[in-house]
Amino acid sequence: MSAELIQNAIAEEKNDLRSFISELRHHENRYLLRNDILNVYKEYCAKYQKGEEYYNSSNLGKLIYYTQEIIREDGSIYLISRSKIASQEVYRITEELNVELLNVQELLDVRDRFVNRYHPNEGDMLELDFQPFYDYTPTIRDPKNIGKGVEFLNRYLSSKLFQDPKQWLESLFDFLRLHKYDNTPLLINGRIQSQQQLSEKIKKALTFVADLDSEEPYEKFRFVLQLMGLEAGWGNTAGRVKETLEILDELIDSPDHQTLEAFISRIPMVFRIVLVSPHGWFGQEGVLGRPDTGGQVVYVLDQAKSLEKQLQEDVTLAGLDILGVKPKVIILTRLIPNSDGTLCNQRLEKVHDTDNAWILRVPLREFNPNMTQNWISRFEFWPYLETYAIDAERELLAEFQSAPDLIVGNYSDGNLVAFLLARRLKVTQCNIAHALEKSKYLFSNLYWQELDDKYHFSLQFTADLIAMNAANFIISSTYQEIVGTPDSVGQYESYQCFTMPELYHVVSGVELFSPKFNVVPPGVNEKAYFPYSRTEDRIIGDRTQLEELLFTLEDPNQIFGTLDDPTKRPIFSMARLDRIKNMTGLAECFGKSPALQEHCNLILVAGKLRVEESGDNEERDEIEKLYRVIEQYNLYGKIRWLGVRLTKSQSGEIYRVIADHQGIFVQPALFEAFGLTVLEAMISGLPTFATQFGGPLEIIQDKVNGFYINPTNLEETAEKIVEFVTKCEQNPNYWYEISTRGIDRVCSSYTWKIHTTKLLTLARIYGFWNFSSKENREDLLRYIEALFYLIYKPRAQALLAEHSHR
Repeated sequence: MSAELIQNAIAEEKNDLRSFISELRHHENRYLLRNDILNVYKEYCAKYQKGEEYYNSSNLGKLIYYTQEIIREDGSIYLISRSKIASQEVYRITEELNVELLNVQELLDVRDRFVNRYHPNEGDMLELDFQPFYDYTPTIRDPKNIGKGVEFLNRYLSSKLFQDPKQWLESLFDFLRLHKYDNTPLLINGRIQSQQQLSEKIKKALTFVADLDSEEPYEKFRFVLQLMGLEAGWGNTAGRVKETLEILDELIDSPDHQTLEAFISRIPMVFRIVLVSPHGWFGQEGVLGRPDTGGQVVYVLDQAKSLEKQLQEDVTLAGLDILGVKPKVIILTRLIPNSDGTLCNQRLEKVHDTDNAWILRVPLREFNPNMTQNWISRFEFWPYLETYAIDAERELLAEFQSAPDLIVGNYSDGNLVAFLLARRLKVTQCNIAHALEKSKYLFSNLYWQELDDKYHFSLQFTADLIAMNAANFIISSTYQEIVGTPDSVGQYESYQCFTMPELYHVVSGVELFSPKFNVVPPGVNEKAYFPYSRTEDRIIGDRTQLEELLFTLEDPNQIFGTLDDPTKRPIFSMARLDRIKNMTGLAECFGKSPALQEHCNLILVAGKLRVEESGDNEERDEIEKLYRVIEQYNLYGKIRWLGVRLTKSQSGEIYRVIADHQGIFVQPALFEAFGLTVLEAMISGLPTFATQFGGPLEIIQDKVNGFYINPTNLEETAEKIVEFVTKCEQNPNYWYEISTRGIDRVCSSYTWKIHTTKLLTLARIYGFWNFSSKENREDLLRYIEALFYLIYKPRAQALLAEHSHR
């Protein structure tokens, strides 16, 4: 499409194209991203008095709409065009308006030249290309179905299997014979020796259970089924056993993908789960707000509770209680000896409100106690992960008394550890990125050498490539996390092709159309976060204490600022103090808008108040910046900054107290992978303004149950908030309308019950397909291991050597 638009522009709008290219040549930047490109085009249209129709409908206008990047080099410009989601084309346009289509390798060379890191006379670059490993696996065709991997896989593989009924029945029979719990057989025993016998015994058992009362407990007729060759696992009552057997009977006689999914999702095959989350301060109290400790900790804890509860329900429904089956969930994290008053130095900690979910903390090996005894930034963590995985394996086997059934990685470091563990234990691996730093830090791959001392992106991006290709399946919170939107690139999409100058070129880093991708959004903890109007569930003492903390308490140790008029409508935000979370940007937005200051106060719960109290470089920078903004815009009397750590129940109540005052919540991140705080605020009843860059785009429906903001455009953001506040003052019901719709949105779409049911179904179905398709991934895994040992490990060892001198 872009090639056609370029040719049409040359044929029909040649002078316009020349003029626009001339504008680009005079631009201060030689590398322009989408926002820059749109601004240049807007200025061009204004300068040459082009109307709105030309702006939107001309060939040039359409071409600009699809253009993601422009690189200027000598007399030529390079257009990186994305006319379709998950695909790009690259064109070189010369001064004479000659057009040339470039391949991926040529684009990466252009980018290397841009940063003066192109050395063709010294030999070729290492190229990483994962595409050949996906050539023999099924891939999705329609971009709209990306993220629905398991549905596609079911249809594709069932059609393949069902074409050969004999092979299909053999696969099913072998799969059913596989299942055990601590060496106790489940589902079928040795009395069934063939697929033919399986079919006969199922029909015989169906006839038997059909005559029983549907509520008859399984233990009453257990031994009759055992004589037929059927062990525990079919159901806890005669009615449940009958349902499961009927699904299997239908599957044997007239298979289809829906029946297959219904049956596989009932099979008891997942009892022991590991959730890997190594970095940060992982605990249940006194950790949120510390460096590297925020939404991911909340997510993993809530997920663990919900998974354990769902596993217990599944065990009960399958009739496995009588075997003493006890599902177990372990959160694997790091033990920090100098734990600063937290429980992060405690090896084992039970997860609250669970029967058998635990936090298992494994220490790093002691290379340099100055490093390994203390908290380590997520950007510095890489040298310790391989030995950590080896030690964690031993600890996990001791806790479970066997291998786990599923390993779920979290973030880049957790996903790498999940790969190392899954490879050694031969277990299904699931990845959850939470946030891929490559998308958050612009040009981080191009300038990795300049940034590596601080961020070590060469290790992180290599770890990401390893883990995302090794995973059996990947969970994302949103569709756009994978492939973006029509006008923005997705987080995973950014790994398709990129250069790490002088290290390697990635010509195909991940297959976005692979069925391994599945969208499974998280839920919100409904015990801690619920609507402000549910007064019967709120604790009056907490409410009073937090109201005082937010609005009037004077305590310079943990609060900066006194409000001149505490009755003004509060604008509230709560996040870590780091550059991406952009709390200082929100303060600046407030400072630049007299109208906002007239109508509202700004209340921030963010990090620490004093630079000397922080051990994190970015947090220290942001603390200094926030004080500068307050001083620059004279915000004294209009802002309160709370450097407090809240428990989860306090965190929930603080949203509700703001809602009592008809306040609003603003999430101003420059990029947000998902946005748990957005869910928390919305379910509490707070009208929410959230960044348009990332996950909130799919949570919020703009102007229906919340509002999008562009956090890089402070004036526009302020105008949107002022417009809302003014509407509320003119029509008090408007606040309630948005509040109620926000609550309804979260309750209908974002619950942990939905999340864990889907996650466990995925684990079972991918486990079945890995078994029945006999997919041999050894070639892929060997390629990944080469990447680990030849690129990742030497760089990690070099960083470890550097750490030894700190």
